[in-house]
Amino acid sequence: MTIATLATWHDLVSTRNVKGLDALLADGVVFHSPVVHTPQLGKAITTQYLAAAFHVFFNETFRYVREIAGPRDAVLEFQVEIDGIAVNGVDMIKWDDDGRIVEFKVMIRPLKAINLIHQQMGAMLKKTTP
Repeated sequence: MTIATLATWHDLVSTRNVKGLDALLADGVVFHSPVVHTPQLGKAITTQYLAAAFHVFFNETFRYVREIAGPRDAVLEFQVEIDGIAVNGVDMIKWDDDGRIVEFKVMIRPLKAINLIHQQMGAMLKKTTP
C-alpha cells in the first residue's frame, strides 16, 4: 500500500484536490497540528485542517525535498516560502491496511515560521468554521 497511499497524497498536493481527502482519510484519523496542543480527532476536523493547509502551504514554492517510507508510514520533509519566510517542516503520515491515513502529524521550524503558520492557519480555519 505504501506506493498507492503516497502517490495519492502527492497527487492531492500537486492538484490541491481537497475533495480527494475524503477517500484517503480513515474515519478515526488523528491530526497533530504544529500549533494546537491537543490532537484533533476524526475525518471532519482533519479534513478542515488539511484543507486550510492546502491554501496556506501549497504555493508555487512548495516542494517535498526528502521522503522516508516504510510499509505503513512515511516522513515527508518539505520546504516552502510564505510571505518571504522560509518554512521547513515534515509531514509524518501513518496508514492502515486499506491505505487510508490514520494519523497525520506536522512539525515546522523555525519559530518565525511557526508563528506565521499559526496566524495564517487560524485565519483560514475561521473562514471555514460556521
